[in-house]
Amino acid sequence: MTTQAETRPSAASKPVRWAADAVATMREGARLRLDYSAQSLWRVDRMIEELRRERTPYPAVENTLRGLGAYAGEVIARQTGAEWWASGGDHWIRTPDGRLWDPIDEARRCFAGDGSLRLLCRDATSGWSRG
Repeated sequence: MTTQAETRPSAASKPVRWAADAVATMREGARLRLDYSAQSLWRVDRMIEELRRERTPYPAVENTLRGLGAYAGEVIARQTGAEWWASGGDHWIRTPDGRLWDPIDEARRCFAGDGSLRLLCRDATSGWSRG
């Protein structure tokens, strides 16, 4: 049986909160200002790379990675008008052109050394202009 995907506002409530929590945590703990711009994702990628280089155990950063992935999703949503979709506990961003993106999983791939939230955002927003 397949689950009907939820759209905003209910599908967005958790990732929007996770993103806001990540912004607050980075500002208070790491003195890193995140302003929901595509440029800020450079800093996020570097932060995740630093956690990986320090060999931080995954369970210790799991929630942080979820929040930073949700933050990247919110950057994409704000630039393109994309919407959060949810099913079975997973959350994705659906851009207006119908493509689905998984920024939360991309944050996990960044931590594993094989991903980039900055490049995900670039790909998701390429060729897109709002009005």
